[in-house]
Amino acid sequence: MLKDQFNRKISYLRVSVTDRCDLRCLYCMEENMVFLPKKDVLSLEELHKLCSIFINLGVKKIRLTGGEPLVRKNVISLIKNLGEHIRTGELDELTLTTNGMHLEKYSEEMFKSGIRRVNVSLDTLDLFKYKKITRWGNLKKVISGIMAAKSAGIKVKINTVALRNFNDDEYDNLIEWCGKNNFDITFIETMPMGEVQQDRNKSFLPLNILRSSLDKSWTFREIKHETPGPARYLYCNEAGIKVGFISPLSHNFCSTCNRVRLTCTGKLYMCLGQDDFVDLGKILRKNENKEKIYDLIFQAMQTKPKEHDFIINKQQLKPAVKRHMSVTGG
Repeated sequence: MLKDQFNRKISYLRVSVTDRCDLRCLYCMEENMVFLPKKDVLSLEELHKLCSIFINLGVKKIRLTGGEPLVRKNVISLIKNLGEHIRTGELDELTLTTNGMHLEKYSEEMFKSGIRRVNVSLDTLDLFKYKKITRWGNLKKVISGIMAAKSAGIKVKINTVALRNFNDDEYDNLIEWCGKNNFDITFIETMPMGEVQQDRNKSFLPLNILRSSLDKSWTFREIKHETPGPARYLYCNEAGIKVGFISPLSHNFCSTCNRVRLTCTGKLYMCLGQDDFVDLGKILRKNENKEKIYDLIFQAMQTKPKEHDFIINKQQLKPAVKRHMSVTGG
């Protein structure tokens, strides 16, 4: 089992299979993004080799992210190969985070390949507002994709970024809709990653304010529901679903961090909110002894920081890290 310098067990790998996305959410990307040259991106076979090394080192959960992972050509082949590790018992879970635009096409194949849960990013149920926040999105297509995943047997969780003066009048509606469809929901504070046109100081909404608003309409009870991720969950009695909160700024969750992140170029980031990385892809492509990759991973664990440096306030206008979320994966 991998452990970092603070004796935290590292059992969860998030893999960004591409930095590309077919949406341009205002808080995440610029409209005219410059993406990585395709020659720098690892092949799906190379990504599988690196994932297999982490599985050998005790990683039990892998989440595929992006960008948007389902825009990666032939990504289903990677999902099938990783699904074999579930069949053998080496891997406990393979999941995926998506914007939902391609779920209708791929849900059945994903289920057959071993995926049983997906997280879908959905910040509003309003057609006009969805188009505005995503720039290029199609809400009807996303909803159809979500329902296709549900029909295929995949458990859907909705991820909603809390944005002041945008969707702060919709949280009750979102919980009600999720309850009717048996979807859990997680609210997330916006993260200061990469330069974007939106003023994050104006849109940032601390989740303690959101929670106070929810308490006026819903009753919650504490539950013992631990996941490999950073969300803290409550059970909503009226909706009959779990409601999660990811609050990297207002309530730091780093003490129990069990995650590292692998980019589509093979860079291993020990923390989403820090810039330190080791380049596993470079070693892999040199066809050097695999032991060098193992050694570098063990060394990297001893540099994993105690916590991130995310800050949003009037004195800290620049993003905490220059890379966009799509580079590292959510």
